[in-house]
Amino acid sequence: MKKIEVKQATKIFGKNPKRGLELLRKGLNKKEIKKKTDLNVGVSEASFHVESNEIFVIMGLSGSGKSTLVRLLNRLINPTSGTILIDGEDITQMNVEHLREVRRKKISMVFQGFALFPHRTILENTFFGLEIQGVGKKEQIERARYSLTRVGLKGYEDSYPNQLSGGMRQRVGLARALASDTDILLMDEAFSALDPLIRREMQDQLLDLQSDMKKTIVFITHDLDEALRIGDRIALMKDGQIVQIGTPEEILMNPANDYVEHFVEDVDLSKVITAGHIMTRAEAVSNNRGARVALQLMNDNDISSIFVVDRTKKLLGVVDADDAAAAIKAETPLGEIIKKVQSVQVDTHLSDLFDDISKSPLPLAVVDEQGRLLGLVRRGAIINALAGNTPLTRTTEVQNP
Repeated sequence: MKKIEVKQATKIFGKNPKRGLELLRKGLNKKEIKKKTDLNVGVSEASFHVESNEIFVIMGLSGSGKSTLVRLLNRLINPTSGTILIDGEDITQMNVEHLREVRRKKISMVFQGFALFPHRTILENTFFGLEIQGVGKKEQIERARYSLTRVGLKGYEDSYPNQLSGGMRQRVGLARALASDTDILLMDEAFSALDPLIRREMQDQLLDLQSDMKKTIVFITHDLDEALRIGDRIALMKDGQIVQIGTPEEILMNPANDYVEHFVEDVDLSKVITAGHIMTRAEAVSNNRGARVALQLMNDNDISSIFVVDRTKKLLGVVDADDAAAAIKAETPLGEIIKKVQSVQVDTHLSDLFDDISKSPLPLAVVDEQGRLLGLVRRGAIINALAGNTPLTRTTEVQNP
């Protein structure tokens, strides 16, 4: 479900933006328009959508237009042209009162600079948005206290901003946004001012919160590692344009152009690509079938072993051809010859597979959180993925003969 949909959104700064728009549509780029008219193209015909409950990261270098773009989403900056839909409603056509209502009830924003009032306590800063909305005092306090607890600031309610560290102040900004309980959370370089250790902790906390909150988050950053770590999808910008949109794996493995390729060239692929993206189909036999069926499947598929699953596709182990042949002669049930097999979760990064794959004589079984078999990973697939030679796929079906 599309929570946010942006169509050809453009923002041109200057005295005659329509002139810049005409030149943009004639094919001139940002630098050419600046030289010709002294107009600055902040965002150029950006089109994308954000799914409900998705963390959508917009990233780029300084001046790429990412902060301008996020401010178009709640009309802190008015677009020169284009359409911006929130839950199907075009905010570019809303009057001031309607827009104010959407901002209060649907969209919260977390800034890089914390934006805390120095004369208000942490609790008062946290319920400020609720105060503006006209929420009752008792509810303001209850929701603010709950949000502060969620971000790890219980006990600091009566403190003032100057008594907290930078990381703690940023948590207050996040708590204030959470207290408003809006569906959409816009985060503009929210962690950029923090030192690396605190920044990592805030990223972890955001991911933990998102697993429970299920918000729609648009996150702005110039840090590629941060984008890859938290983003479900990433939009990479340059000179006001979106040059590529994709999952972290798609952008790393299939860069759209030389600029993107250069941008991601130093990333450690093993810490981004997961088992789920390089696994292939795994042949499996149900445990209620006999050794004869298992051996026949191995012969048909030219393999020397086969995974065994139950009726729910939960992985039970593996059976090899020699054991199956011996079981047929001895009329031994299939369940008595199943051996343990090394399995990994579908979201395990390749960097965490090296030790397992080096010790296992068999491919690694890939399972979901319920232990159901999804596929397998071979040594060669890991090597090819790290070399950038394998297109990323995701297999989710295992057939039980």
